[in-house]
Amino acid sequence: MWQLLADYLPHCTALLNAAATGVLAAGLIKIRQGNPRGHKKMMLTALGISAAFLVLYLLHKVALYQTTGEPNTRFPTDPEVAPLAARYTYYAILGTHLLLAIAVPFLALRAVYLAMKGRIVAHKKLVRYAFPVWMYVSVTGVLVYLMLYQLYPA
Repeated sequence: MWQLLADYLPHCTALLNAAATGVLAAGLIKIRQGNPRGHKKMMLTALGISAAFLVLYLLHKVALYQTTGEPNTRFPTDPEVAPLAARYTYYAILGTHLLLAIAVPFLALRAVYLAMKGRIVAHKKLVRYAFPVWMYVSVTGVLVYLMLYQLYPA
């Protein structure tokens, strides 16, 4: 069972990241159209998708550790598999993705809290920064997946 999870969860988490990206974009469109109810639905959906992502991502780490003894899949170091430029690009994307991904749950939950309490001015101030960070993390999550599992599989 651990092997099955180790093999297939990256595909599921990438789909969740892609879905979160789409729902985040839809939430932005809704609020710009003056539709706060639609915006709320989209943003709470994005939060739910991101929560499901986090659970499956952590489960993947456990499954990988159970099957390989390592919690991460390594990017190939053989230049015939992945050029050096690809490796540098991958690590640059991964580094910024990981640093910002740590902040997303805190930013997103705070933004939801402020909106639910009706503190819209504070909510808008926060999401001016939180939204682009969350979107960046969602998009780069898909890029990391593509580079690690599709373009340059080990």
